[in-house]
Amino acid sequence: MPSKGAEHIAGGIETLPEMIERYLVGFDDTNRAAQAPALPNHAIWTLGHLALYHHRAADRISGLTDFGPLPETDFVMGDAASGDSSRFDSESVCFASTVSPDAALFPTLARGVEIHRSAVARLCDTVRTVGDELFTRQVRWGAVGTTTPASALAMRMVFHVGTHTGQIADLRRALGFPRIMG
Repeated sequence: MPSKGAEHIAGGIETLPEMIERYLVGFDDTNRAAQAPALPNHAIWTLGHLALYHHRAADRISGLTDFGPLPETDFVMGDAASGDSSRFDSESVCFASTVSPDAALFPTLARGVEIHRSAVARLCDTVRTVGDELFTRQVRWGAVGTTTPASALAMRMVFHVGTHTGQIADLRRALGFPRIMG
């Protein structure tokens, strides 16, 4: 019998694409890398960043002590200058990366959405597969190597998307886009 708790968490994670994609209205391939003063992240960087960390969280939740390989169809392991119209460079979207305004270094917006959705699906599948162990397995996360329950890491990914969705809402405002809510 599947774990009800893991299923609830996976169900919440499944809503993440809908949450962020509603704020991508008005972005397209001409402005996907648009930035605004004091707002360093742009829409396409955000999709790649979230996808990268969904994969990394799935690695940890599944029990890996080191990160596994990223899908070669979605990511290039490079030097932060080798992404293209179909793949993110993992170094260009990682924590503390310098966000480049060069749209040519990032996938198209549609491809970025597809990559993000795929990473969310992998994270959901991992949570479901781990099942009840999600609540007892301790995983290492973060630069200082602290441990946390796998269930907390899964929930952290929900809040991570919420944080970056808020940044896109700020970016929309700064770029003069219409409001999404209210």
